[in-house]
Amino acid sequence: MSEQKPPRRDFLKTTAASAAGLTVNSLLSHNARANAPRIRFGVIGLNHGHINGQTRAVIRGGGELVSFYAKEPDLAAAFAKQFPQAKQARSEAEILEDKSIQLVVSASIPNERAPLGVRVMEHGKDFMVDKPGITSLAQLAEVRRVQARTKRIYSIMYSERLENGATIKAGELVKAGAIGKVIQTIGLGPHRINPKSRPAWFWERKYFGGIICDIASHQFDQFLFFTGSTSAEIVAAQIRNVNHPQYPQFEDFGDVMLRGNGGTGYIRVDWFTPDGLNTWGDGRLTILGTEGFIEIRKNCDLGGRAGGNHLFLVTQKETRYIECGKEPLPYGEQLVNDIINRTETAMPQAHCFLATELALKAQQRALETSKR
Repeated sequence: MSEQKPPRRDFLKTTAASAAGLTVNSLLSHNARANAPRIRFGVIGLNHGHINGQTRAVIRGGGELVSFYAKEPDLAAAFAKQFPQAKQARSEAEILEDKSIQLVVSASIPNERAPLGVRVMEHGKDFMVDKPGITSLAQLAEVRRVQARTKRIYSIMYSERLENGATIKAGELVKAGAIGKVIQTIGLGPHRINPKSRPAWFWERKYFGGIICDIASHQFDQFLFFTGSTSAEIVAAQIRNVNHPQYPQFEDFGDVMLRGNGGTGYIRVDWFTPDGLNTWGDGRLTILGTEGFIEIRKNCDLGGRAGGNHLFLVTQKETRYIECGKEPLPYGEQLVNDIINRTETAMPQAHCFLATELALKAQQRALETSKR
């Protein structure tokens, strides 16, 4: 008995539908691949609230948060609420020994960060840590040694540059030559102290490394970035405990002058943000160039504009205000790319270590000066 062929019109409809189905399926498959996580990462140490921003930056960049660990039940519970997709690990070792995890992110107690980073790198993983990422010159020497041997990434997230739209925009303007050659940066990092919310370790230098090591690490990063300096020296540095005698190991004021092979810098940090300000600190950065200057008001504008991310550009032709709240923040994606490609687009390793070295040397100089 001969097989009956379907009418041509039905055949064409079926063929077209099949082709359309294949096209849709191909598109869905492509989109699924495009949106699929590009790396897997874990979190160890939740002692500073910066961990939430660090984690979100990696997720934005294509990271899948797999698991987290903290010794403190209250911190673990708060993090689990923010990131319910992550499994709570039973120990640090559970994350370090998970071969599917490529990156560990941390905001542990500052003096514990470098030793953790060493363990992470020795387990064949990359490390991204909150500032200060290292609290002593001895720790820095060990981290450098292990990083050179393992070739792992040790990235310190200087969020005042990497997670602030105005600072990102300033980098683009400087690179484009908007203010000529950069001569100097002035970085101001005031903070509100909120004493009732601070843990005991916050008041002791041995845990956080000192005010210059801690807060001013942001400003050293920005000085190197905007001046293009690859080497620098500390000209002068000082620290004081002005208003907290009940905590003799605490410093509430510090400033630094430094000179690099690409420009000079001044840094001032303090814990004197008054309660009347609507943010934790009026962080500012001024970048002086041969043809103009840029001023960034990172968190607020006392002139009345709402929010943060304010940039003021003054050139030979104009004075201009640029609102930068919607600027893309590329650090997370760049870091993920670096992990995959073994590149240094998010932060050159030499830059990361030099910013830390300068902060540590300035802190040491200031301590020596205070004893005279």
